[in-house]
Amino acid sequence: MSTPESRLAELNIELPVAAAPVANYLPVVRTGNLLVVSGQLPLVDGKLLITGKLGAEVSNQAGTACARACFINILAQLNTALGGDLSRVRRVVRLGGFMACTPDFTDHAAVMNGASDLAAAVFAGEVGQHARSTVGVPSLPLNAPVEVEAMFEVA
Repeated sequence: MSTPESRLAELNIELPVAAAPVANYLPVVRTGNLLVVSGQLPLVDGKLLITGKLGAEVSNQAGTACARACFINILAQLNTALGGDLSRVRRVVRLGGFMACTPDFTDHAAVMNGASDLAAAVFAGEVGQHARSTVGVPSLPLNAPVEVEAMFEVA
């Protein structure tokens, strides 16, 4: 039987160490059967994958890669919170995406698919299907182009 961990291995994704919070918040909060993961930036090896705004210096393709990197960091937080057992996820409930972009940028949904497509690949079938919001904002921390937050139902 395929597990989230085996699907990550098939995708050649090794989860990084979960990032420590940089301000007064918790990276993950559990309430009942829900885990809420705070917004994650597209950090790879401790550095932003790219900086800037979508619709200006950041291409849609680079933005999609950033959304994917954000979801990998969400998985790292989730994995830590679940003691290394991603099989405890019963449902990806919701993803929220924030895009630092120009006022005329309208491809938010396509960029956010970088996170959504990975969620669907790691958590197969109905478990990976989720609700989603994606909004444009004038800026994000560290001049990141994308930030993604998530909510999961867990056992």
